[in-house]
Amino acid sequence: MARYQLFLTTTLLTTGIAFGATGDWPTYGHDKGGMRFSTLADITAANVTNLEVAWTYHMRPEVPAAATPMAARRAARFLAGQATPLVVDGRMYVSTPYSQVVALDPVTGEKLWAYTVPESGRPSLRGVEYWPGDGSAAARIVFGTRDGRLIALDAGTGVPAAGFGDNGVVDMTYPGTAQDRGPPFGMTSPPVVWRDLVITGSATQEYPPLGNPGDVRAWDIRTGELRWTFHSVPRPGEPGYDTWESGSADRRSGVNVWGFITVDDERGIAYLPFGAPAYDRYGGDRKGDNLYGTSLVAVDAATGAYRWHFQVVHHDIWDNDLQAPPLLFDMEVDGSAVPAVAVTSKNSLVFVLDRITGKPLHPIEERVVPTSDVPGEVTSPTQPFPVATPPLARTGFDLQRDLATLTVEHTQWCRDWIMQNEMRAGGLYVPFGFNRTTIAFPGFQGGNNWGGAALDPGLGYLFINTSDLGQVISLVAATGDGPLPVTLGPVNARFQQPDTRLPCQQPPWGQLSAVDTATGKVAWQTTLGVSDALPEDIRGTGRPNVGGPIATAGGLVFIGATDDSRFRAFDSRTGAELWTVDLPASAHATPITYRGADGRQYVTVIATGGSFINSPVTSDAIITFALP
Repeated sequence: MARYQLFLTTTLLTTGIAFGATGDWPTYGHDKGGMRFSTLADITAANVTNLEVAWTYHMRPEVPAAATPMAARRAARFLAGQATPLVVDGRMYVSTPYSQVVALDPVTGEKLWAYTVPESGRPSLRGVEYWPGDGSAAARIVFGTRDGRLIALDAGTGVPAAGFGDNGVVDMTYPGTAQDRGPPFGMTSPPVVWRDLVITGSATQEYPPLGNPGDVRAWDIRTGELRWTFHSVPRPGEPGYDTWESGSADRRSGVNVWGFITVDDERGIAYLPFGAPAYDRYGGDRKGDNLYGTSLVAVDAATGAYRWHFQVVHHDIWDNDLQAPPLLFDMEVDGSAVPAVAVTSKNSLVFVLDRITGKPLHPIEERVVPTSDVPGEVTSPTQPFPVATPPLARTGFDLQRDLATLTVEHTQWCRDWIMQNEMRAGGLYVPFGFNRTTIAFPGFQGGNNWGGAALDPGLGYLFINTSDLGQVISLVAATGDGPLPVTLGPVNARFQQPDTRLPCQQPPWGQLSAVDTATGKVAWQTTLGVSDALPEDIRGTGRPNVGGPIATAGGLVFIGATDDSRFRAFDSRTGAELWTVDLPASAHATPITYRGADGRQYVTVIATGGSFINSPVTSDAIITFALP
């Protein structure tokens, strides 16, 4: 225990990522480097089972008395939310799916103010960012909207921030290109603030291939003025342009950061996790490795200047986007702390790199992978694989060995479905078949998704939740005048029985893993979630999940994420499930923990259901727990 505390203290002092040692949760990942580790230790393995609901806030606004019947019905619906609240200086800030950003009292849940995005806009799904202010301006809450606006509010009052853009609003859309670029364009995740800059990604189209660029940009936090732009798809003369077949980079959409940017605060380096190019199922019109698609790129946070990159998937046709926050930490190597960044994605692989140089800290090798039979497609002959860390989720399927056998009815349905559609077994980097249906693992939801990872810097354990939810897909020749010669085939579905939502392969269907960053080895792995549709004695299957974990100095990992409407705490050393509570809906969000003004440690999670794994949307609750 003494060694743990010594290394923890040293790490927090030297990490360079502005780790907050207070009881606040001031940014999405707790610190700018996305470690999601809290030094609070009041809640422990010994008392976590005593947690109880301290307060609940319902995000859905009251229906105005003068509302029309149609407006009243619309307002009565539950909407899916994925936000992680922030807690700073005695206030909680959170975006809601009901077009609002609200400030709450984190001890009582009382609403302090609410801002409604004008013109039927909606704030980013996953939360907001905080700027502490300085002598020239008060503290601000900043966030993007789904329709391409960047909004700054006074953190104290919730009114638009004076001097920022036009009455607190900056138009982020690309001017003069409405017909060429067109919608959609906006933000689904919060930006990150570094000093006086707001660094933003964007949500762009996946199809058609040409449209809005996925550039990362930085804006002045006081004025909203654009300060720099990093071209996610290189322009002529820029490094990486030659990784695209001649002309195929021009006006290319996708290659965007729809997830989370992290920053080495002390060194001034921003880490940008880019998604796949559009179209992300076929790349015959964009031959080459396609930088910076599905790549981690490090840039100078002050200027946007390129520093290094690591491409996780060459010529991505599997929608393997990077989107999880690149996690910055100091890794213990021969007794010394080495600055590191951990990269996780939908492919279920984990890469650990030197965050200053981009060089691997654990070995990586290029391995030969299958080639595509789709006309016009030229896949990369190799892909990078970590040597020390195995895939954390299923990467293949064999009909004879892997078909689910939990109930007779489910097994028969899955077998009939597979045989009737003549499905072939696929796996990691097996290209989708042409005129033949492929069972792809991991599926489009991962693996790991935008929830990313958390890290206990004392243990050196990286905590990662993964799903085993395959995708059934094929490509066929397109008809008509579409932009590509191929389109999706008639069978395009999750590899599961639709009514029961039970996957067709043997469990586990969802897991939580701890990776020892010192060695790259898996320290422990446990199932995450239960299948309520099964008999009680075989429900411990794990479940598909979207959302992320957090870790605490109390030796706990908290996580919702699963589609079974539960919230859980695990022992960070062993993986033992210590506490489980039922929720009114699934919590497809990352929780937080903080210390209230009354001195108590609280844990908060948003539970609405929804997300791309289609769990029922049955709640609008922000739920906060504490010890009695």
